[in-house]
Amino acid sequence: MNPLDLFLGIMSAIGGNVDMGQLVFTIEGGAQFGYMLLWVAVVGSAGIILFAEMSGRVAVVTKKPAFALMRDELARPLGLAVLAASAGVNLLTCTANIGGAALVLQLLFGGEERLMMLVAAGLLLAALLFLKLEPIERIFGLLGLALVVFCFSAVAASPDWTRVGSGFIPQLPSDARMPGLAVYAYYVVGLFSAILMPYEVHFYSSGALEQGWTPKQMASNFSNSVVGFTLGGVLTVALIVSGAAAFFGRSIDPHLLGTTALPVALQLGAKGLLLALVGMLFAVGGAAAETALANGYAIAQYFGRPWGEGRKPRQAPVFYAGWIGLVLASLAIALTGVAPVEVVDYSVLFAVVVLPFTYWPLLAVARDRSKMGEHANGPIVDAFGWIFLALITACALAAIPLMIATHMGRG
Repeated sequence: MNPLDLFLGIMSAIGGNVDMGQLVFTIEGGAQFGYMLLWVAVVGSAGIILFAEMSGRVAVVTKKPAFALMRDELARPLGLAVLAASAGVNLLTCTANIGGAALVLQLLFGGEERLMMLVAAGLLLAALLFLKLEPIERIFGLLGLALVVFCFSAVAASPDWTRVGSGFIPQLPSDARMPGLAVYAYYVVGLFSAILMPYEVHFYSSGALEQGWTPKQMASNFSNSVVGFTLGGVLTVALIVSGAAAFFGRSIDPHLLGTTALPVALQLGAKGLLLALVGMLFAVGGAAAETALANGYAIAQYFGRPWGEGRKPRQAPVFYAGWIGLVLASLAIALTGVAPVEVVDYSVLFAVVVLPFTYWPLLAVARDRSKMGEHANGPIVDAFGWIFLALITACALAAIPLMIATHMGRG
């Protein structure tokens, strides 16, 4: 296995697990509920490892990425509806991440916010137009690893490790300083959804095909899924612990991207803050890149059109129109002045509503021996696949009611 192949998993994990939504949602969750959401990070990380590994395995064996499978497995009206809904979620997610990248650029270099949005979108377009997939993965994946500074910050905060440990066991909120059960359920569903955002799996499976993986590279697929998304899970845990140590019980609502880096600044000073901001910039930048490409992949794959970063625009016009159009539309929305953190809540909650319709076709093919042969799901993987389908479906049913009942988690 080529160690450089791991950058596909690392970029998918950094830009998927630790995107704009994850950065704000985890810190906020820690501020509201201390360490009580740590179990969600574990369950969600296990789910995305399973989801990604199946998607890569199915893509490699069948030579069909996610939206080609969805087209074949779902009735056409439902498939088109899911494609449209996925494009809408991608638009919200890309908008939030372009706005987030602009805010980080503003924190690093100053400048007017809308100008930084233009800079962020321009750099994103340039990277995707002029770089191939592997350099994109390595740049965003490597520099996004600066977020590991949150792990050091979490340890430096000297939390009560007994309470941290208890956070990995599901339990209901009982502390008077915590909001009520409905808000807790909102954060459980939101954090679970943020970890399993569909675009990261669409990007991952398409990237595996772009890089020409074959069944001989199943070890690379497994390593990418486990190593990359485990890293994303560790960072998620560190963010929750950092948020809890810095903000829990202090009546502070860290509902701003700049506040997300404050725990690092408090524990590690200016150098730690700089590393955190660099990591955040490339994490949200990587997420914007993944989301844009995933949108192009989805549209081209569903309609059977050529796709891939290895093709020139004239060879894959639908693919390029899909991702360039998404970036430009996202920039236009961001320039209206809408707060990125507000867009994040909608993107995360609407994403989980769509998720069962993209997960089910993948699970159906992954367990089908007539299509997968010896690479079909074994009994244990199949059992976990059904368990996570049930969890995803439950979250999808609960997401919108909880969003309405809690006023987006505000109680």
